[in-house]
Parts: sequence; C-alpha cells; structure tokens
Amino acid sequence: MTLDEALHYIHSVCWKGSVPGLERISALLDKMGHPERKLKFIHVTGTNGKGSTCAMLASMFTKAGYKTGLYTSPYLIRFNERIQIDGVQIPDEEICEITEYIKPLADSIFEQPTEFEMVTALGFEYFARHNCDLVVCEVGMGGEFDATNVILPPEVAIICNIGLDHTEVLGDTLEKIAATKSGIIKPGCDAVIYRETPSVEAVIEARCKEVGAKLHKADFADIRLISHDLTGQVFDWERFHALKLPLLGNHQLHNAAVALTAATVMQQRGWHITDEQIREGLADVRWPGRFDVRRKDPLFIIDGGHNPQCIQALVKNIQDYLAGRPLTILTGVLADKDYNCMYRNVEPYAKEFITVTPGNPRALNAHDLAQYLSQFGKPVTACDAVADGVRLAVEHAGKDGVVLCYGSLYMIGEIEAGLQRL
Repeated sequence: MTLDEALHYIHSVCWKGSVPGLERISALLDKMGHPERKLKFIHVTGTNGKGSTCAMLASMFTKAGYKTGLYTSPYLIRFNERIQIDGVQIPDEEICEITEYIKPLADSIFEQPTEFEMVTALGFEYFARHNCDLVVCEVGMGGEFDATNVILPPEVAIICNIGLDHTEVLGDTLEKIAATKSGIIKPGCDAVIYRETPSVEAVIEARCKEVGAKLHKADFADIRLISHDLTGQVFDWERFHALKLPLLGNHQLHNAAVALTAATVMQQRGWHITDEQIREGLADVRWPGRFDVRRKDPLFIIDGGHNPQCIQALVKNIQDYLAGRPLTILTGVLADKDYNCMYRNVEPYAKEFITVTPGNPRALNAHDLAQYLSQFGKPVTACDAVADGVRLAVEHAGKDGVVLCYGSLYMIGEIEAGLQRL
C-alpha cells in the first residue's frame, strides 16, 4: 500500500468525519488487541488552546527523557503532523503499514469507522508499537463521546478554554458543552482546568465529585508578564521565574499556566520530571499556525483562529504586537463559520483585504467573501489561487507593511507553499 492509497482509504472510509459514539472505535480496537490499553495518557479537551497545551506538555516530557507521543488535529501541511513521537512525525512507511493492518479489521466490524476513528486507531497502534511512555492526546470534538475517550482513565484529564463551537452536536450553552467535555474525567485521574465562569466550573466540579477525581484549577492570578515581542514572551508563574514561551499572546500565557499545572500534578503522581525540564520544554515548544511569524520582510503572520474566542485573542495580539501598523489581510473562511464575527472586529485594523478559497469542500468562495467584505469600505481583491493571493498580499504590504493571514486552518498548507514560491 502506498501513502496515497493509505490516505485515500482513511479519508474515504466515511464522509461523516467525526461522529460521536464509542461503539465503532471500541469494536475496531478490540479486533486490534486494544493497543491503547498498553499506554498512559494525558487527555486534553476544550474549545480553544487544546493543541498549544498538548504541544507544551509533549515538549516538557520529551525533555524529561520520556518517549512521548503526541496526537492532535487537524494537520496544517502534512497528515503526518497529527501523530508524533518526541517531536518527530510518523514516517510515511508506517502510515502505510499500519493502515494495511487496520483495513481488513475496520471492514469487518458492524459499521464502517469514521475517518477520525481510523486515524485515532492508527495513532494508538503506532504509539503502542513504539512503546511510548506517555501519550498527550487531544480530543477531536467534545469529550464524552469522542473516539479518543475509549482510553482507560488517563493520568491527567485537562479541560482547556470552553467556548460556543460545534453547538449543534455539543449543546447550545457553555454549561452543556462543559458537561460533554468533562466526560473525559474518569475515576483515578487528576483533572486540570482552564479557569471558567462559576457556572461552568460548577459542572466540572460535579463531574469530579461524581467519579472521585481531584480537581486542580490553573492559577491565572499568578501570571506575571515580564516582556514580550514577536520572538516570544518571558513571564513568572508561581514557583517559576523568567519562563520563556515562544508562542505569542496573552491567551498563550493562560494555556501555559494550564500546562504547568498539569506538569506539577504529574510530578505529584510520581512522574520524574524536574522543574528545569519543565522550563526547557516550555522554551522549546513549537506550535505553527497560531499568530505565527513566517516571514520578516514584509512581516507575514499566520493565525488559524476562526471562532469568537480566537478572534478576541487575535484582536488583542494586533493591539499588543502590531499597534499602528496597517494590515493587509489575506483571508479565507469556511461557509459554516460565523464570519460576521470574524471580520467585524478585525476590520478596523485593516487597510485592505485579499480573499482566497480554502482547500475544503465547506469553503466559502473567495469572490463571495470579497462581496461580503466590500461593505466595510476597504479595498478588496479576490484571488482564484491561494498562491496568487500570497504573492499579491506581499506586494501590497510593501517592505514595511504587515500581512496578516487568518480565517481557516485549512488554507495554511497552501499559504506556506505560496510563501516558498516567492
């Protein structure tokens, strides 16, 4: 089986992508001998900050000498990004080999697994074959009925920032969404949470009490920012002084506090990770596509934010890092997102918009987006090819300008390819 054949099979097994329910993944993993039961996990859910928090923790435990798996979604450029060990992506050959092993088993169960279930099974098998000491595992969507929640109780269950997203599946209030996400908290694990409103925290507290899990709330009041610029941030937190974090934005300091709390809990559970290794892991973390400086001349920043909380964080970053600098906005969006929220708050900082169509069946056409954006009275240009949009944005920004690319994670791979052609 070639890589193209393996990925075609994975992506075509079920058009549904992610469908809540553990019956299919349980049946498939049973046929596979339950590779996930040979592994220990940190399980991470939430609406925003999941991936960044996972990346921080994986970097910390790799520094501590543990063979550390990292399972995240979606990918930006290559599928292999989703499954890593110690910062190294799964090789093409092992994707092919494991997919070939899984395919007849998946075809034999009572109902075809979804794409996300297939990838999850592939990841668990890869981590088990390589005898990972720990896997930092990001939930796909929700929590209780997400395919990743087939695992036994994790060492730590983490709930990151909760917002209104996927409301048609998860519920239309923050409290309902919190109830679904808190389903990853199980007997015997510790729970770590990003600070939420009292009513949301009450839902998580009730779940912890129900299953007998100890709850740890990240301390945001003790975050003390020392300095920040486009290369990173330096801050104090509790017992740590002058921590370095390459990820930008106030929200990333909050995500770091969650990761630091989880690492501290892991120390208490007997994992051998020193404060210095925690510090080194945080300083070395890489998580592309989140207010990510990709080029200096002109300054070219990519941000994958698309929901209201992400846009709020993006606006704060514009104010903190790009104050007074006119922005050439390169953007594309999925048609089912709240793009009124996405643009109305960023528009005051834009000098012009350049629109492209993300490579996704749900994408809004660049010309339709341009028509929508014309209401703001700024110049708007629609480009048929993403590479043309990149070239035009760089030209229009000029040497001292800024290109800010945001709207959808699904266009970042093509944006990167366009940058490399310049």
